[in-house]
Amino acid sequence: MSFARVRALVVVGVLAVAAVVFVIVALVQDTQGGPTAGEGCPAGAPLADVRLPDDPAEVTVKVLNGTDTPGLADSVTTEFKNRRFTTQKPAESKSKLKGVAEIRYGPDTVGKAQLLRAYFLAQSKMTYSAKRKGGVIEIVIGNQYRQLATTTEVNQSLVEVGEPTLPPGSCVKPVDKDS
Repeated sequence: MSFARVRALVVVGVLAVAAVVFVIVALVQDTQGGPTAGEGCPAGAPLADVRLPDDPAEVTVKVLNGTDTPGLADSVTTEFKNRRFTTQKPAESKSKLKGVAEIRYGPDTVGKAQLLRAYFLAQSKMTYSAKRKGGVIEIVIGNQYRQLATTTEVNQSLVEVGEPTLPPGSCVKPVDKDS
């Protein structure tokens, strides 16, 4: 065996030993093995479900008309129904909205509200209320609304807005092992 080959084997051997030592030290010093989601939350803090739904049928929407245009909530509800969302009977909003839309949600629907935000190309106002219970998300349609985004636009918007963020004062809801 030539000297160059022996030298190469020694260098590779030293690198392999260094890699093994590095991995062992990293595993021993790991600080991420602590509490899981939901543990260590302050007492009474709402548990927020930040998972994006797999199927639009998991999302229940109630559309409110925040404009002077009659029947707008009905047509938007029909559009959501055609996209396989679960819908409730549309209604009129008590106040008028100047923007595109306002999405009102609670701790149980954080991830679902993020999905709905993508249908308005992230131009909607997100209104979180820790006191809101249940799985219904209210959408108030404003006077700048034109149409819901296409499937391609929704996918691009989801990439743009990223993962749902945990609302202030809440903790991540533990994921069921069965789901």
